[in-house]
Amino acid sequence: MSVWPRSLLSRLLLIVLLGLLLANGLSLTLVMIERMSSARNVMLGNLEQDVATSVAILNRLPADERAEWLPRLTRGNYRYILGPGEPGDPPHDARSRDAVRTITDTLGGDYPLTFTAVPGPVSHIQAHVTLHDGALLTLDLIPRMPPVARWLPVVFILQLILVALCSWLAVRQVVRPFTRFTRAVDALEPASSQAPTLAEQGPVEVRQAARAFNAMQKRIQDHLQERAQILAAISHDLQTPITRMKLRVEMAEQPELRDKLNADLDNMTRLVREGIAFARSSVSSEEPPRRVDLSAFIDTLVCDYLDIGKNVQFQAKGRAQPQMTRPQALRRVLTNLLDNALKFGDAAEVTLSFGQQEIAIEVADNGPGIPDDQLAAVLQPFYRVESSRNRETGGTGLGLAIAAQLSGQLGGTLRLANRPEGGLAVTLTLPAAGV
Repeated sequence: MSVWPRSLLSRLLLIVLLGLLLANGLSLTLVMIERMSSARNVMLGNLEQDVATSVAILNRLPADERAEWLPRLTRGNYRYILGPGEPGDPPHDARSRDAVRTITDTLGGDYPLTFTAVPGPVSHIQAHVTLHDGALLTLDLIPRMPPVARWLPVVFILQLILVALCSWLAVRQVVRPFTRFTRAVDALEPASSQAPTLAEQGPVEVRQAARAFNAMQKRIQDHLQERAQILAAISHDLQTPITRMKLRVEMAEQPELRDKLNADLDNMTRLVREGIAFARSSVSSEEPPRRVDLSAFIDTLVCDYLDIGKNVQFQAKGRAQPQMTRPQALRRVLTNLLDNALKFGDAAEVTLSFGQQEIAIEVADNGPGIPDDQLAAVLQPFYRVESSRNRETGGTGLGLAIAAQLSGQLGGTLRLANRPEGGLAVTLTLPAAGV
C-alpha cells in the first residue's frame, strides 16, 4: 500500500511544504551556526580581556586585600578562588578546549599555569595560577555559550505556521481550477437546461481553459440539437406517406396481405412517433417548474394504470413535502418506466423515498431483467436487448433513452439494477427542492 497521497492538492502541498521547510531549516541552521560562532568568539574575547585584567589586579594587590576584590571580579560563569583549588586530570572535552587555549594565550606567558577538570555532568575546569608573590589563585570556570533568546523558538514556530499557510494557499490556487473543471465535467449534461458554465475568471491560463470548455459544451449542445432537429424533421415528414400508404392498403383486395401491411405500417407509425418524442426530449424543455405533491402525483398516475387493469402498486417512504419540478416531463419519465416494466413483467411496484438531499423514485418489475453488461447500453437510443429485433416485444429502443434524457433535464439521474429476487429496478434520483 502506497503512502503517497492520492489527491493532487495533497501531493503538491507536501512537495512545496517539504521544499520550503528544508530551505527554511537550512537557512536557520546556517544562521545558528554563524550566530554560535560569533557568540563563541565574543565570549572568548571577553574572557581573554577580563581574565587578563582581573589577574593583573589581584597580582598587584597586597595579599590581605585580595579577598575583598573577589566578589567584584566574579562573572556569570566563572569566579576566582584564593588557594590551590581542586586537584584532578587535565580537561579534554571540546567545550573546555577553547577556554583553555584562550586562558593559556592570555596568562601563560606571565604566570605559571595548570588546568584540571572538575568531575560533573557539565564541562567544569579550574585554571591554577601562581602570582608573582608565589600566592596561588584558582580560576573556577564553567564554559558555556550564551543562552538562546526566549523569543527565538516562538518566532520559529510562527515561521513554520506561516510557511504552511502560504504553501496551502499557493497550492490551492493551482489546484482549484482543476477541481472546478472536474465538477463541471461530472455535471455535464448536454441535454439539460441546467448545463454548467465555467466562470471565465482568474489567471490567463485558467480563463483560456474555461473559455475552451464553455465553447466545447456549446458545440456539443448545438450538435445534439441539430441531430434532434434532423430526426424530428424526418420523423415528421414520414407521417404523411405512411398515412397515404394506409389509405391505399385499405383498398387492397387480399385481406391477409392487407392485415400484414397494416401491422407493418402501425410499427412504422409507432417508430416515427417515438422518434419525434426522442427528438423533443433532446431539447431543453420550456415547461416552467411547478409545485407538485409527488406522493399524490404518482398515486394519480398509478390509479390510471389500475383503471385499465394493470397490476401496479405504489408506496411512499419518509415525510412527503411539495417539490418544485416539471410535472409533464416527470409524467413522461414515469410513464415510460411503467410501460417498460409492464411490457416485460406482469406487475410493477413504484416506491417513493424522501431524503435530506435527494428524492428517489423506484420502478421495479418481476420480469427477466437485463444482463449486467447491458444495463448502461439500454439507455442509448434504438438499443434493444432482444436479438430478434421484434418490435412487438423489443419495442423501438427509445423508451429508456427518452426517460434518461428527460431525467437529465429535471436535474436527476436514472440508474438501472437487477433485483436479487428477479426483475429490473429503475431508480430516478432527483434533487430535493422543497417549497
